[in-house]
Amino acid sequence: MVEDSLNLKEFIKAEAFRLGFDLVGFTTPSPPASFPVYKNWLERGLHGDMAYLARSDAVARRADPSLILPGVKTILVVAIRYPRPQDAPPATTEPHGRVAAYAWGQDYHEIIPVRLRELIAMVQQKKENQPFEWKILTDSGPVLERDFAQRAGLGWIGKNTCLIHPQIGSYFLLGELFLTLELEADSPFTADHCGSCQRCIEACPTQCILPDRTLDAKRCISYLTIENKGEIPSELRPAINNWIFGCDICQQVCPWNIRFASSHYDSAFSPQKNTARPPLSREIRLSPSEFKQKFERSPIRRAKRRGYLRNVAVALGNSGDKRFLSDLFACLKSDDDPLVRAHAAWAIGRMGSPEAQAALQDVLQVETDPQVIKEIQSALESLSISGR
Repeated sequence: MVEDSLNLKEFIKAEAFRLGFDLVGFTTPSPPASFPVYKNWLERGLHGDMAYLARSDAVARRADPSLILPGVKTILVVAIRYPRPQDAPPATTEPHGRVAAYAWGQDYHEIIPVRLRELIAMVQQKKENQPFEWKILTDSGPVLERDFAQRAGLGWIGKNTCLIHPQIGSYFLLGELFLTLELEADSPFTADHCGSCQRCIEACPTQCILPDRTLDAKRCISYLTIENKGEIPSELRPAINNWIFGCDICQQVCPWNIRFASSHYDSAFSPQKNTARPPLSREIRLSPSEFKQKFERSPIRRAKRRGYLRNVAVALGNSGDKRFLSDLFACLKSDDDPLVRAHAAWAIGRMGSPEAQAALQDVLQVETDPQVIKEIQSALESLSISGR
């Protein structure tokens, strides 16, 4: 029986690698050691507006994986590489946005589960006389997946909260397969190779990385541009620079990525046209149908059009490039979404010119949304104080 289990484990690993996964490991479904830290993180309100994380049923499942799949005996953890930020196609000379590298290609929520289902079919064929239950997760269920990945030997959790493998860095995505089959667990990764390094903490523009290897989500650029569905706090907008979906900074400065992350990545995540470094003047004019068509199979659709154009407006404002005032004027005057118009008003105020002031005053006469009016007034006040 032990020999059969070991043979099955090696079979699963071999097939997982054949399917394109770069790292594969097995662990037990015992409660994650990091749960107390996670619970404290929630109690401190560091999850921002992600209320779904604090639901009682979700918290219970993170504490006890057996609630996710009754009878679970093994958790298979896989990782698949996406491009490094430096693998982005050349940007245009005009102001462009930056998109986190994992989101340049197809949505990993579609890629990873499909491959894990293929893996399940192979296991079912091999174990046709031994029915078993299974469940697939990939950033889509209440599990502390980096904890399981560390226990499965895939790396350690760095100070930037990313899982880091000593030979390939941290540019990879995780998936989990819960099984009622009992398979031997791999040795956990116990070493911490971050040492005294503080590069990720020092490089974060919004200072969101905390000493206990957690993040203040409310300050994280990835949260602000994706999970945050409302306005971006005005004091944080300049620090976002030209990030319009996610952020790679804390990974880019990590020595383990600088030294070991290679140009190899899964082709499913190859950059699509004008996705990695899109021209901002084009993005700010995307209609609802154009946004849907462009990002139909992309993770960027998660931000929705209103969130994405909000981010684009902030990036245009941060560019300070007055050539694109007309694009922002058009957005402020005609976009249907108040959230987009409000951030366009802020961006126009950042440009600092008589044309900007005149355009803001004109729109103020006809605007009816309180949020947009507040942003216009704030922008006009800023222009008046600065004398621009």
